[in-house]
Amino acid sequence: MPKRVMMGTVVSDKTDKTVVVLVERRVKHPLYGKIIKRSKKYHAHDEGNEFREGEIVRIEETAPISKLKTWKVLGRVDTHATPEKVEKKPAKAKKARDEAPAETAPETAPEAETAEA
Repeated sequence: MPKRVMMGTVVSDKTDKTVVVLVERRVKHPLYGKIIKRSKKYHAHDEGNEFREGEIVRIEETAPISKLKTWKVLGRVDTHATPEKVEKKPAKAKKARDEAPAETAPETAPEAETAEA
C-alpha cells in the first residue's frame, strides 16, 4: 500500500522534533455544490528541528512514532521560486503617470540655475 503524501503549512514548531502541519483541502458540498475548505492538523516528525512556523512543507505517512505522530516531514516546498525570464509589457496607464513628473522637472531646473547666477 503506498504512503500518503500531503502538503501543508507549519502552524507550530514549539515541541522538540515535532511540527504541527495544517493541511487544507477543497471539497464540494454534498447538497449545495459549493466548493468549501476543510482543514486538519497533523503532528509530523522533524528530526533536526529545521522547519519553522509559516513554511509550506510536504509530509508523508509513516508507522506510528508516538501517540499523535504518524507522519514525517519530507521537506520544504519552494513557493518563492522565480519563474524563467518573463517579458513584461509596460502598462499604458503607468507610462502616462511616469511622463508627467518628467515634464515638470526640466521647468524647475532652469529657474534654479538662473537664481544662482
